[in-house]
Amino acid sequence: MASTNTKPTYEQAQLHLQVYDLRREAKLRQAREWFFRNFHATTFQEAMKVAAPGTEAGAYYMQVISYWENACALLNYGLLHEDLFFETSGEFFGVWERIKPTMAEGRKVFSNQLFASNLEKAAVRFEEWIEKRSPGAVKAMREFSKQMAPQQQSTAA
Repeated sequence: MASTNTKPTYEQAQLHLQVYDLRREAKLRQAREWFFRNFHATTFQEAMKVAAPGTEAGAYYMQVISYWENACALLNYGLLHEDLFFETSGEFFGVWERIKPTMAEGRKVFSNQLFASNLEKAAVRFEEWIEKRSPGAVKAMREFSKQMAPQQQSTAA
């Protein structure tokens, strides 16, 4: 991880732009749009209903998660400059926030404690980073995300 007292190197900046450019790929754009519009699962069972493996929705889910897992792995290994990444790439935090409630059970069911672990590590650091620079930002992001979730219909008889 690059120190907050350093400038990005030319190589880090180039890789940063390549990571950004990949986000613009048509299928990934479609998957990201689907993810933020439709993935509001709060349990693993809900996640399996919304984005079941073998479905188009499941493929979109995995494309978004694997893209951000890869980008965050580059960050965690110090290949991307942390401040630059955090200043320009907050979407990964929103992805982590959406999947976080389902991760413990999902990792257990699939016997993979490493699933989305780079995304998680980066999100934990980002939360600390942003709160130092803009107190209240995480709370506001979480409130905004709640407002985006579909309203629960009352099923009272």
